[in-house]
Amino acid sequence: MDTFEEINVKGFADEFIDPTLDLFDEIEKLKKEKNAVILAHYYQEPDIQDIADYIGDSLGLSQQAAKTDADIIVFAGVHFMAETAKILSPSKKVLLPDIKAGCSLADSCPPHLFRKFKEQYPDHLVITYVNCTAELKAMSDIVCTSSNAVGIVESLPKDQKIIFGPDKNLGAYVAKKTGRNLVLWNGACMVHEIFSREKITKLKERHPGAKLLAHPECEDAILQMADYIGSTTGILKYASKHGDKEFIVATESGIIHQMEKENPGKTFIPAPPNNNCACNDCPHMKRNTLEKLYLCLKNEMPEISVPQDIIEKAVKPIERMLEISASLGL
Repeated sequence: MDTFEEINVKGFADEFIDPTLDLFDEIEKLKKEKNAVILAHYYQEPDIQDIADYIGDSLGLSQQAAKTDADIIVFAGVHFMAETAKILSPSKKVLLPDIKAGCSLADSCPPHLFRKFKEQYPDHLVITYVNCTAELKAMSDIVCTSSNAVGIVESLPKDQKIIFGPDKNLGAYVAKKTGRNLVLWNGACMVHEIFSREKITKLKERHPGAKLLAHPECEDAILQMADYIGSTTGILKYASKHGDKEFIVATESGIIHQMEKENPGKTFIPAPPNNNCACNDCPHMKRNTLEKLYLCLKNEMPEISVPQDIIEKAVKPIERMLEISASLGL
């Protein structure tokens, strides 16, 4: 087995796995033996989604992390998501299959720079999108997700001044929907920023009946074309509820696995990015694999740790988000 130091360098436990092992069976055995739960984001690879105890978007995963009675949480997602689980369940062991599964959006907002930014607006409430570091959450008044951002802003008094970070595209969408004048941090997600309006237009010409479903982290040019704008869960529900047979999906392509499982008679086309790739994958989300998940649970490493003082500060805005979400029925 790798040492702690070796895992830190590589990002994951790396050892020989007998190729005859049925990893699905082995993971199920380990879950029962260790009283562990696997939480997976919709952007994970299909095998991980299929073995997970709960699949969801950032809001759903936060809610599950807060209420689970498992001793160990294996978070198949990215670093900030596992940190959020640790903040909400500090007494539990939280594992991430690959410790280097980061987030371009979280990286776009270094805490020391955001602190200086915040100091320029001392009378503003700070709302941060959950896709950020624990340190950033600790500087916030309320955390939000793409599912509840509009509802949270609307729940505040109309004269309340607000800083919104780190995603400028989600912030601009929320400002447009609520009519509020938000002060935005200039951050973005590399996956959602790369969709090509020109290529989507050509794709719609080839599939005239297809509905375009877009995540609010996309740029406004893409959102203006969309038939529906929503979180990953919202996109999934829209596709299931509506009778249309073809959908162009402008978010990370991992969600298509669940869309196809729930809607076997429908066609889902990943929106083309502005590069030579055929689809849009998050390289950070895809660092996690079934093999890494198995070794992570077997060895109980890599483990996520968050300093106690950060946990104490960051838990308050997350709990406020969960309270507002519950009151709004989200």
